[in-house]
Amino acid sequence: QVQFVESGGGLVQPGGSLRLSCTASESIATIFGMYWYRQATGKQRELVALISKTGATSYADSVKDRFTISKDNAKNVVYLQMSSLKREDTAVYYCNALKNVDSSFGPWGQGTQVTVSP
Repeated sequence: QVQFVESGGGLVQPGGSLRLSCTASESIATIFGMYWYRQATGKQRELVALISKTGATSYADSVKDRFTISKDNAKNVVYLQMSSLKREDTAVYYCNALKNVDSSFGPWGQGTQVTVSP
């Protein structure tokens, strides 16, 4: 199964920006969909953004127009550019993938902590 390593998190002030990276253990060029999720303390994991094999994207309403998902197939990396960050964006961010339309998510990585605070 594909494994992922997330990075790029940190402490940022409200209104700031961060770029998260998700490095896959194998090629992502033919993967059906790549996903960013997040989990805040005491809450369930929620979908943030996804990007398909063809580059089509979709976002949760809460991050639309603030976050941008992209990928670099040559580097096997998926990015999440986050701007205009809010306190409610504070969470551990994870990436994962569906290799095919009928597959399941692989194992979850450690994630990367994003903390938005003055």
